[in-house]
Amino acid sequence: MRSNPPGRFERRTTEAVDDGWFQAEVPESLPLELQPDRARTVISSNDSPDIPFEQSINPYRGCTHACAYCLRGDTPILMGDGRLRTIAQVEAGSEIYGTAGRGPARRYVRTRVLAHWSVVKPAYRLVLHDGTELIAGADHRFLTVHGWKFVAAAHEPGAAGRLCLGSADELLGTGRFAAPIEQDRDYRYGYLCGLSRGGAPGAPEAGADDEVLLRAQRYLGDCRLWGGEQRLVASAGAGLPAVRAATWTRLALLGPVAEWPHAPSHPWCAGVLAGAFDAAGIAGPTAVRLFSSDAGLLERLERCCRALGVRCAAERARAGGAAAAASLCLPGGLREQLEFFHRVDPASRIKRDIEGRWVRSDTALRVVSIEPAGAMRLYDMTTASGDFIANGIVSHNCYARPSHAYLGFSPGRDFETRLLYKADASRLLEGELARRGYVCKPITLGANTDPYQPLERGLRVTRGILEVLARCRHPVTVITKGALVLRDLDLLGALARDNLVRVGISITTLDEQLKRTMEPQAASPAARLRVVRELTAAGVPTGVLVAPVIPALTDHEMEQIVYAAAQAGAGWASYILLRLPYEVNGLFREWLQTHYPDRAPHVLSLIRQMRGGRDNDPRFGSRMRGEGPFAELLRARFRAACRRAGLQSARGAPLEVSLFRPPSAAGQLTLEL
Repeated sequence: MRSNPPGRFERRTTEAVDDGWFQAEVPESLPLELQPDRARTVISSNDSPDIPFEQSINPYRGCTHACAYCLRGDTPILMGDGRLRTIAQVEAGSEIYGTAGRGPARRYVRTRVLAHWSVVKPAYRLVLHDGTELIAGADHRFLTVHGWKFVAAAHEPGAAGRLCLGSADELLGTGRFAAPIEQDRDYRYGYLCGLSRGGAPGAPEAGADDEVLLRAQRYLGDCRLWGGEQRLVASAGAGLPAVRAATWTRLALLGPVAEWPHAPSHPWCAGVLAGAFDAAGIAGPTAVRLFSSDAGLLERLERCCRALGVRCAAERARAGGAAAAASLCLPGGLREQLEFFHRVDPASRIKRDIEGRWVRSDTALRVVSIEPAGAMRLYDMTTASGDFIANGIVSHNCYARPSHAYLGFSPGRDFETRLLYKADASRLLEGELARRGYVCKPITLGANTDPYQPLERGLRVTRGILEVLARCRHPVTVITKGALVLRDLDLLGALARDNLVRVGISITTLDEQLKRTMEPQAASPAARLRVVRELTAAGVPTGVLVAPVIPALTDHEMEQIVYAAAQAGAGWASYILLRLPYEVNGLFREWLQTHYPDRAPHVLSLIRQMRGGRDNDPRFGSRMRGEGPFAELLRARFRAACRRAGLQSARGAPLEVSLFRPPSAAGQLTLEL
């Protein structure tokens, strides 16, 4: 499957190496590709209400539970040339429009697509007041007048902890895009007719636009208006100026003989308007204008506009002698102009340019409804600007997967086999801690990926981070399932004496065979309990994280793990219900069907019962523990187990922050008399 590296569940040969586990726990080999992560910062901020930390550092990148914000494949995206392409057709490297700035100062800018992928997940149908419709995942974010908000409907249980779209929200953008016109033979002939009559062929404004020239060349050939030697084909040695002159000469000859249809079709009307705009049209802040000294042509263009439902009004000729020209005014701001561009598709890229235009508009983009649309394939991308324009609405892109996609890695396939490490993490951390105005808050190591992966033994990235934190007396929480954490007991013990550290050891199961099937690269349950004992004996406050709890597979061990943790000296315990975000969903299903086919339907049924009928619930407030009768039963069982074992079900008193000394102060020499 696409989300699963080849041979992920095949049995592998073992190597007699010590990668940080106890010698009795020899891991199976896993082919890895390592690269340094060229990050400019190391501290990440978190504002999730159901995660007990505000700052974190992940020494390594390469995980399987990053967020994705996705749209249906046929969602039109505004490309850098002003045209539309569905998000399924967009590719990495494509130029598109995004935005820059903040609040009312936000403007449209061109940007690049850095990564592009798809997943299958539940979707919602979002309908706006102007009729704009968008199909997006529950945790996709759109820009409102009050900032970014998630799609997930505000009336859903557990959504109160996040900013969700509601009926009072007004989105930013132009609103729905018009469907592009089909460029059939009628369109092509109409375009040439409008181009030849709409301005003076050979005029600077027409002859200078190469996109117009190239389209005219192609259409003249496609319509077979020139045969034999007269057909417009540039010879191998012909320069662009010569081809340009030949093109406009032939268009001038075409003008007098081209017949105007008695009942022009819609494609013909669109082509004529596009050609007239390319020849002598402009797009201003409040209107599009088509100029011509031929009053009869303007009258015909007006009829074409009305046939297409485009508002227009004739304007009188301006004084200027022979150069005087009347115009046809198509009033409206950016929304109306984009609609005109997409419905008639002029060739000129220069005239379609909207870079620097304001994002805020008068279009009514109030949310009308948000309804479930079922599971489907959704697409997402990462852009340099951090957003893109989806069917006229400013849309937030994914921020969790670029660490792999920037380097050309697959955002779904390579997370487990191509890892990145922050080689200069300690230096960057010192710089961030030394910044004026930095507020000391506990930092969590291992929020996403284990800071004590096997490669840490040689790379020592986590060790370097801990050395900086210990030197600055900065509080830290460590979450790991690896025994290598004991290597840094000297640093952890020194921090513990001032209440500056807390360690959480993740334990999924006490069953050795299940562990080897489910976590073949991790330390054994016995090794992890031994880590708890040794850390506690050294005075380091240590707890156990029962995670993930898998219903009908590991949940029956919850009480046993809590009791074993208490016996090992743990001071607290917590748990997290299994989460199946996006590609992890398919990976888990395949693993479950491979190893426990008889239990698979029951396991998945219980997961859906606790996730509102879905495989995954990404909403703040419910994503970690679930909802419903079975989730409540797990919660009650865990609390009772902690009470009987004498453990706290939380992480205890806050860590000390008053001892923090910035790096400059920590390394400064003292003066003695």
